[in-house]
Amino acid sequence: MITKENILAVAKSAILSESESIKKLVDFLDSGFTDSVEIIYQCQGRLIVTGIGKSAIIAQKIVATMNSTGTPSMFLHASEAIHGDLGMVQDGDVVICISKSGNSPEIKALAPLLKRFGNTLIAMTGNITSFLAKNSDYILNTTVDAEACRNNLAPTNSTTAQLVMGDALALCLMEMRDFKPEDFAKYHPGGALGKKLLLRVGDMLDQTHKPEVSPDASIKKVIFEISEKRLGVTAVIENEKILGIITDGDIRRMLTDRDSFADLSAKDIMTKNPKVIQYTDMVVDALNVLEDFSITQLVVVENGTYKGVIHLHDILKEGIV
Repeated sequence: MITKENILAVAKSAILSESESIKKLVDFLDSGFTDSVEIIYQCQGRLIVTGIGKSAIIAQKIVATMNSTGTPSMFLHASEAIHGDLGMVQDGDVVICISKSGNSPEIKALAPLLKRFGNTLIAMTGNITSFLAKNSDYILNTTVDAEACRNNLAPTNSTTAQLVMGDALALCLMEMRDFKPEDFAKYHPGGALGKKLLLRVGDMLDQTHKPEVSPDASIKKVIFEISEKRLGVTAVIENEKILGIITDGDIRRMLTDRDSFADLSAKDIMTKNPKVIQYTDMVVDALNVLEDFSITQLVVVENGTYKGVIHLHDILKEGIV
């Protein structure tokens, strides 16, 4: 029966074995790699990545990485390709075919067809003398000495090498495209980074809850407006211009300091020159202002005109931190 110590030993052996396989990839990088990067970069079509078995799973991950970093890509399962899906491949597409052996029946059937169509074929293989390698335009060598599995059967080192080679391609293409965080955000609009780089204050603003009172409004009206709009603040507006703001904290301080407020109006208790953010500014910039001044609301303006209030809680709900 295997012991806890043996479990750790097997795990450590697997990690070290895979890391050694990755390290050896550095020595396999040659003109085939640089030419492949150039061909993909100049491609007028899409990058098609295909494979079978575990290599097909790696192919899907490479496609996902490429698409998210500016290289239009599509996954094609090798066995489905020779049963009709080959129609996905168009003129101008570049194809990467992933196979450890490079000699599986599906690969032997697919490679000549792709060449016949005139598409550039890049082999990512652990056997540079294989059928696939010999029938490809360029070779990405992912040879491993053995799998991490003690029986040398389960794809481990080989699939990790394929994955890393795909990442290396993607990173090189990112550099060639001068791919910036803003570009990454365009392909990840729903993620935290996308929201930080794309979401503007105006996109979040709920103008149906736009608290405002006139400078002569009674304190009762001020309290009602703050309570109804539920933002903890109201702007004091005259001719669509901001004269000041009144927060629920201002109301509490006023009630503490006075026994009566019947003779007061909004202009008497408002804070003049409040912090504002532009309607077209980024939400992350609004968050920075809120944090810098330890406040929870910002008045939003557009060309000097009052547009509403953005609250810290709304920003945090969007996952922007």
